[in-house]
Amino acid sequence: MSEDKRGAVMVISSHVIRGSVGNRAAVFALESLGFPVWAMPTVVLPWHPGHGPSTRMTFSEADFDKAIDDLIRAPWIGEVRGVLTGYFGNAAQVSAVARLIAALRENRPDLLYVCDPVMGDLGGLYIPEPTAVAIRDELIPLASLATPNRYELAWMAGGALDSNAAIMDAALSLGPSRMLVTSAVPMMAGGTGNLYLSGRHALLAEHRLIDNPPNGLGDLLAAVFTARLLEGVDEERALQLATATVYEILARTARRGGDELTLESDISSLSSPMAMVQMRRLMHPAQARKR
Repeated sequence: MSEDKRGAVMVISSHVIRGSVGNRAAVFALESLGFPVWAMPTVVLPWHPGHGPSTRMTFSEADFDKAIDDLIRAPWIGEVRGVLTGYFGNAAQVSAVARLIAALRENRPDLLYVCDPVMGDLGGLYIPEPTAVAIRDELIPLASLATPNRYELAWMAGGALDSNAAIMDAALSLGPSRMLVTSAVPMMAGGTGNLYLSGRHALLAEHRLIDNPPNGLGDLLAAVFTARLLEGVDEERALQLATATVYEILARTARRGGDELTLESDISSLSSPMAMVQMRRLMHPAQARKR
């Protein structure tokens, strides 16, 4: 596919000076797969907070809003074919980006907007609740695809998700036509899975669980899956490739003893992953209701 047909992807998330999370992971992956990227940071940090305290550099709400206005008016805005959002610094940024998505869709109704609602994990929310509420209420309804982990989906849906059937019901209740849920309930012993639900498919991609993984896996998965969809790869193959990429890079990072994903050493895993992924077809909730 030519660069003109691919178009550019706008990525809006956190930026770290050291590490491979947020924009650092997503931009590297997308550019390595051949996509021009417009990268906008929401906050800047020396490193991921999981490594310890560091200075959080932020933008004023007014300046962020003006930058969004600049992007809407940019003479090159027609280049943008997809948008991927991740971590937000505050609820005002969420509202500004919702305005951006609406403006982009006026000229490109087929814009692929992928919302990775970076807000929490098994331990609960790690962003302020007003920001999480804004993501759920303002961005999730606009998303072509959402990529929460199971715990983020549970928070947004308002209940524990102890089965893949419950995950699918929660995904349908939130509204995006497609949802990719990480940390789904595994069917293989010692495994973990990514559950993908669309109008056509209910798929589970599983691989072996690796303990104490570095941060950035969700950012990487969202970026690679976005790239594969924009390439025109069918949904099942896109899920398999994206899951294999993330697992392969994770496994290689773990073997090296890295505390950050070693993306720069594993470019081949982005383009041509070799890791084995167990693909399963689940009963789609729409099929279950017909019985």
